[in-house]
Amino acid sequence: MSAQVFPQKLRSTKVSIEELVAQILMHRRITYTDQQLLRFALLRDETLNEQERTLIDRVFYGVRHGLLSIVD
Repeated sequence: MSAQVFPQKLRSTKVSIEELVAQILMHRRITYTDQQLLRFALLRDETLNEQERTLIDRVFYGVRHGLLSIVD
């Protein structure tokens, strides 16, 4: 997925980040594309609120500590 598609996906709704994180945490797995979307959101989206940033941080904590499986 190209970087140009990321902004379009993330702009759809604020709920999409919350839903994505909820799905990742519920299934305890994350795809490479999900990782890229969340990284892009952190680096490029100044409109993220503190709650969204915290949710994304939790996902990356889970990845770093082996709590989430990384799938293709």
